[in-house]
Amino acid sequence: MTSIPDKARAVIIGGGIIGCSVAYHLTKLGWNDVVLLERKALTSGTTWHAAGLIAQLRATANMTKLAKYSQELYGGLESETGVATGFKRVGSITVALTEDRREELFRSAAMARAFGVDIEEIGPAEIAARYPHLNLEGVVAGVYLDKDGQGDPGNIALALAKGARQRGAVIAENARVTGVSRDGRRITGVAYETAGGPGRIACEHVVNCAGMWGREVGRMLGTNVPLQACEHFYIVSEPIAGLTQLPVLRVPDECAYYKEDAGKLMLGAFEPVSKPWGPIPENFEFDQLPEDFDHFEPVLEMAVNRMPMLGQAGIHTFFNGPESFTPDNAYHLGLAPEMDNVWVAAGFNSIGIQSAGGAGMALAQWMQDGAKPFDLGDVDIARTQPFQGNVRYLRARASETLGLLYADHFPFRQKASARGVRRTPFHAHLAQQGAVFGELAGWERANWFARPGQVAEYAYCWKRQNFFDNVAGELAAVRGNIGMYDMSSFGKLRVEGRDAETFLNHVCGANMSVPVGRIVYTQFLNPRGGIEADVTVTRLTETAYLVVTPAATRLADETWLRRHLGDRSVVITDVTAGEAVLAVMGPKARGLMQAVSPNDFSNAANPFGTAQEIELGLGLARAHRVSYVGELGWEIYVGADMAAHAFETLLAAGQDLGLKLCGMHMMDCARIEKGFRHFGHDITPEDHVLEAGLGFAVGRDKPDFIGRAAVLDKMESGLGARLVQFRLHDPEPLLYHNEPILRDGEIVGHLSSGAYGHHLGAAIGLGYVPCKGESVAGVLASRYEIDVAGARVAADVSLRPFYDPMSERVRM
Repeated sequence: MTSIPDKARAVIIGGGIIGCSVAYHLTKLGWNDVVLLERKALTSGTTWHAAGLIAQLRATANMTKLAKYSQELYGGLESETGVATGFKRVGSITVALTEDRREELFRSAAMARAFGVDIEEIGPAEIAARYPHLNLEGVVAGVYLDKDGQGDPGNIALALAKGARQRGAVIAENARVTGVSRDGRRITGVAYETAGGPGRIACEHVVNCAGMWGREVGRMLGTNVPLQACEHFYIVSEPIAGLTQLPVLRVPDECAYYKEDAGKLMLGAFEPVSKPWGPIPENFEFDQLPEDFDHFEPVLEMAVNRMPMLGQAGIHTFFNGPESFTPDNAYHLGLAPEMDNVWVAAGFNSIGIQSAGGAGMALAQWMQDGAKPFDLGDVDIARTQPFQGNVRYLRARASETLGLLYADHFPFRQKASARGVRRTPFHAHLAQQGAVFGELAGWERANWFARPGQVAEYAYCWKRQNFFDNVAGELAAVRGNIGMYDMSSFGKLRVEGRDAETFLNHVCGANMSVPVGRIVYTQFLNPRGGIEADVTVTRLTETAYLVVTPAATRLADETWLRRHLGDRSVVITDVTAGEAVLAVMGPKARGLMQAVSPNDFSNAANPFGTAQEIELGLGLARAHRVSYVGELGWEIYVGADMAAHAFETLLAAGQDLGLKLCGMHMMDCARIEKGFRHFGHDITPEDHVLEAGLGFAVGRDKPDFIGRAAVLDKMESGLGARLVQFRLHDPEPLLYHNEPILRDGEIVGHLSSGAYGHHLGAAIGLGYVPCKGESVAGVLASRYEIDVAGARVAADVSLRPFYDPMSERVRM
């Protein structure tokens, strides 16, 4: 029996491949007092029955970096530990059966080249040459990645465990965690039960790697980890004579993947409507779920047609096993917002084997440094919302998320399940006016407005979608007259107390020592000068400020504030639901404001960057003169109790002025024309504030703020990259993000964001261009192209916004 120590630097809960990877990487960094507790046997939950597909390409540069690391790690594990991992670089092929899927695959191929991944676009003949058993009926194209592979999931996990043990980790099986002790926001000890009786480990850190038990373990640790187990099906054929090594094959349009292994063929499915499963039995270990042939049959029928040899071979194994899924199909990684020493690595959505190496490395480095090694916003556990731990919500959403792995990944695609949880006070009013809603962080947000007689729903594709002209009209109103849109979902954090000014001067780059009523645009910087949050801060009183954050990062931004609060006399309160916000924007916005309020909205009384309390209709509100669309305008903050009245008052007064209701898609088009940054895309914790072109928002003369040294160092050493704006010469192609940037014919980066600039008449993108030792003139003098699904499109480049470069319109 393994001897379990009574204290450790880190206790890892869960012995699947993720927990073993975290233990491996922590010990690699010199943490030799690591204990992993597994309730049953290692790999006995999900890892043992995983398909073992190991791919490199993911949706973002950093997720691809982690996936590439995994396959490189697995390639050397056997020689390091002596445990055979079965890892083979067999390559992979993904085929398209529709033109939409072809566009998706070719865009992903372009993206892969920008990320440094070898990939090849191939036609039907080349697919047949590499996979001769495939029925090519309906196949229009595909992509081939030669370094993708497959491996034995259980043995890869055991190899990681052995590597961790060799460096001092204690890995205890049949040790069930039963509870924890805590002191405030820290776990101080973990209680467990073994055959030899109960025990307790004092610890500095706890890591939740409990897989499909992650939600329950999270609650034990005082944290929210939204996870739901779903049934996942595959079959394995009888041995097929003459079947030799083949690439992994994916046919997402038929929800299927194929893997050759030891002369047999595996067929797995990500069916459109999945089967949530649970609760998990107490004695679950190396178990499988009951067969459901009726559920799997539609996929099998398509597979037999696509792979005729499968129809001729008998079925050796019909397997149904559980795997855990998150609400957004991205795994959970990082420091839990609710606690200061509880870490999470769970919810890997059927890509745990290919993700485990990189995720374990990234989390271990984060734990070591106390800071993210690079931008992990896609998977950071801080992105989750408290309501997402709701069991009914998770079951409803999980019925969809499994199938989304192989669904068409259309731009702007919205989840269809578990909707309507969070609605702004204007929701019913907007719906009556033809709003088509999207969801972000649970919020229902009006993304665009249908015309009378137009179907008020998305019709997805990769080209111009059915709302393209609607958004053009909305933007025209904002650029030429007046538009109004709902911003209530944006986070609102009230920071108040006698130390509020000092505290915010410490965490914000800009100077917060401003008069009451002043609005300051600023960032929260990390010690490297990277951007942790992009916010506006309004001084409400001598001792109170309002911090406005993006909707998706409200919890993460609040957590950042709380973790840097120290012993200052400050109270932080989330007031997001208490105030609704309507943005009134456009050159005629002042006329609408004067029609609904007796207050003075002139430049003299209410200049840009100031807020004032106003009367609005029969009620009260607060008007902030700021703009994310680059026009004269106000954001109107009104209590939830008076929100409906405010909307009705503004809408009625706007009828004679040509007011048009607008959505979030318009806002995105407008902001990219103006070159305004989008947090999570254009600016991240990895992007230096000066290279992002936001030096104007940094109070360099302030004596003390997080990141100050990095800002001064960058001023001394010079910029290594610049965020620049691109405008395509050809008005037809569309940009979304991640398209490669070519400078004088060579790939130098990728677009961080993209949208169509209806006013400018072409697609607009933002992206970083390396410029170490170069002048601005040198950067701008080059020839630039953007790769759109394999086609190079010439582009103009500018450091200043293409629209209103001197920002005169917001100050009209």
